[in-house]
Amino acid sequence: MNQDAFALLPAFVAVVESGSFSGAARQLGLSKSVLSKKVSQLEQALGCQLIYRTTRSLTLTEAGERYFETVRHAVRLASDGEDAIGALQSAPRGLLRVTVPMVYGRRHIAPLVPEFLALHPEVQLQLEMSDAQQDLVAEGFDVAVRIGELEDSSLVARRLAPCLSTLCAAPAYLAQAGTPHTPADLERHNCLFYSLFRGGTQWRLHGPEGEVAITPRGNFEVNNSDAIHTALLAGLGIGNMPDFIVARDLAAGRLVPVLPGHALPEHGVWCVYPRRRHLPAKVEAWLAFLQERLGLR
Repeated sequence: MNQDAFALLPAFVAVVESGSFSGAARQLGLSKSVLSKKVSQLEQALGCQLIYRTTRSLTLTEAGERYFETVRHAVRLASDGEDAIGALQSAPRGLLRVTVPMVYGRRHIAPLVPEFLALHPEVQLQLEMSDAQQDLVAEGFDVAVRIGELEDSSLVARRLAPCLSTLCAAPAYLAQAGTPHTPADLERHNCLFYSLFRGGTQWRLHGPEGEVAITPRGNFEVNNSDAIHTALLAGLGIGNMPDFIVARDLAAGRLVPVLPGHALPEHGVWCVYPRRRHLPAKVEAWLAFLQERLGLR
């Protein structure tokens, strides 16, 4: 294989690791057509087909499987070498892809972006706001900000902040429906809840009787915390809300705590990122910036 063909290896490895041409294209910052052409050129250089392509999926040929197992290590070593050099650079640079939860990202991350880019003008920040749990490797993200309990994975996690929550409702709702005095009373109330939790939604309350798990039931579920917040203020029901959304409303009396003697679990705000031998300077700069600006260590 000639020297030019070696430059095509990262394209092939990215396609296999992400499981799709579109995912690999996002990861490498290329168009899907350019990436497909690179893989085709590699196949021509090798004289054999590496990938079976259909409109909906791709499958490695036998030759492709053997070739991938050999060359992926070489591509990883080359990437580690680039990261090692990048880690020594005084100025972080290049494309930094970050995914953040919708509401937390809008309220707490987006306002910090201008300052970060002013500090690091050679970084191009691509921020995606989504409450979906993105596959960082397949989607080509450098860092994700996540809230809650983390699933076991190969990702590295850095804790940024605690995330406290409050069970609350508008005074008008409680005046009309009554005030719950025990967790069991919630079964008779209209509970508004977030619909993206895997394995279903439960509210875990810690009180004098220990932990009690309640499955909320009501006439409104939605995958956006701002929408629940709006419904709470309108007096639609009771919600389990992060304090970073409702703290001002609680202080002003627009919302009031429900079952104040029962605490909700404390979660964390985390930065997670793929494990790498050398962390790129742009990623390290982003992590350090968030930790400093959010005032948490």
